[in-house]
Amino acid sequence: MNIAALADYRRYPLISPLSAVQVLPDRVQVHWADGRLSPFHHQWLRDNCPCPECVYSVTREQVLEIVDVAEDLGCHGAHIDSQGCLCLEWSDGHRSRFDPGWLRAHAYDEQSREERRAHKAHSQLWDSSLQLPVFEYQALMDDPAALLQWLLALRDTGLTQVRGAPTEPGSLALIARRISFIRESNFGVLFNVQSKADADSNAYTAFNLPLHSDLPTRELQPGLQFLHCLVNDAVGGESIFVDGFAIADALRREDPEAFLTLCETPVEFRNKDRHSDYRCLAPIIALDALGRVAEIRMANFLRGPFDTSVEQMPRLYHAYRRFIAMTRETRFRVIRRLDPGQLWCFDNRRTLHARNAFDPSSGARHFQGCYIDRDELLSRILVLQR
Repeated sequence: MNIAALADYRRYPLISPLSAVQVLPDRVQVHWADGRLSPFHHQWLRDNCPCPECVYSVTREQVLEIVDVAEDLGCHGAHIDSQGCLCLEWSDGHRSRFDPGWLRAHAYDEQSREERRAHKAHSQLWDSSLQLPVFEYQALMDDPAALLQWLLALRDTGLTQVRGAPTEPGSLALIARRISFIRESNFGVLFNVQSKADADSNAYTAFNLPLHSDLPTRELQPGLQFLHCLVNDAVGGESIFVDGFAIADALRREDPEAFLTLCETPVEFRNKDRHSDYRCLAPIIALDALGRVAEIRMANFLRGPFDTSVEQMPRLYHAYRRFIAMTRETRFRVIRRLDPGQLWCFDNRRTLHARNAFDPSSGARHFQGCYIDRDELLSRILVLQR
């Protein structure tokens, strides 16, 4: 074997070669040439063995279950081979071989973990001074490097504009599928945003829409939303955006109790029409496993009556009013009018969007929209980065 087997499809650069290895009763201690010391417990190393017996080479998915390995497993030998890989011999006779790049990328000494946390993608908060990331349609269709830059902007900023798109109905699907498949909803695969008499959503009227996320009534709100302008001759109808993460960050600093209330108190959102009835009970601000803001769920026109304790109700109203008031502050708002051939693509679980009222008698206005889940965006980025 010339190189160590890898348990996934990524490449791991050699940050530092291995310089020495030491076997202890419950762990293997690895010394790196740059001076770092990384302990690896026997169970962890055996659990992550990348050999063909433990990982199916076609799918690169694990077939070993650690419960089938003795809990008191010992390491009988360890050395660094001529390719710089860590080689281990276990007390049950199994052998493992680890690529040093992979091993360093997954080391769990505190310094290595802190490095990984520092290199993780971080949301770039923005306000009314945002330099809007703008991309050209044809470049995104033709150039994988341009596509990657667009997707990174979507991931980190949560609001982008694309210009030079075709204006034929249905053409939005072409660029959306450059990311992944489109998520269908009760509004269809592509939905038409036009004023109509028999509207089943306030979006399909001419009056203003307050800042909101789409489909907060679903267990999982769509991650990305596209809005593509085909015709826009009507007076009014400007798009308004705020960074919900930036507002949550400001609320955490300016009114910590209100922030905590919106994180901990579930609110029911409802979307009822003649043919469907969607409901979801969830907090307005959702945090991830590390305590960072991961999602904003907000649409006042789809919200049911608050249902919380008598003691909590005044606190909930205070927090809710404060959040809505902050979305109206000019310091957070970005306002733009979309022209034919332009489209918005934004993180629907982060960037709240609104629309000014427009006059349908002044001219036609026709947008098309669609959704893609955030997981598909993140997956596409990782594949392009390979």
